[in-house]
Amino acid sequence: MKTLALSLTLGLAAAGAAALPSDARAADDLIYTGLFSNTAVSGYDAVSYHTEGAPVRGAREFRTQWQGAEWRFSSQENLDLFLANPEAYAPAYGGYCAWAMAQGYTAKGDPEVWRIVDGVLYLNFDRSVQEMWEEDIPGFIEAANANYPSVVTG
Repeated sequence: MKTLALSLTLGLAAAGAAALPSDARAADDLIYTGLFSNTAVSGYDAVSYHTEGAPVRGAREFRTQWQGAEWRFSSQENLDLFLANPEAYAPAYGGYCAWAMAQGYTAKGDPEVWRIVDGVLYLNFDRSVQEMWEEDIPGFIEAANANYPSVVTG
């Protein structure tokens, strides 16, 4: 598996983006949950992006397990929607940064830095990375689709 070095010098410095840290735990996790957690999307309700047009914190009382991670929701209704079709609501690339995945690396996806494209939720590392991703969203999606999940699973 390729992991993103502590800092990237090519491209990021010129773009003024922050360095993207690698996540040592990410080696075998199809769903990004961070180093000390097993919660997808940092505990945000993945359905809320689609139904409310905004990230909403999930609650422990509305949770499920899917693809080895815990998913939390803000309501029973959103949990039920997810259970009926998790692929429709889960973020692309398991919640890893869409731009980093297009580059062939993993980096955390920030649930506050997101965009829905053609019904799919994409997360980015931070706003400066999202600005780079927005320069060629279709091209980066195509590249990331070719890289995921092999970048994560090695």
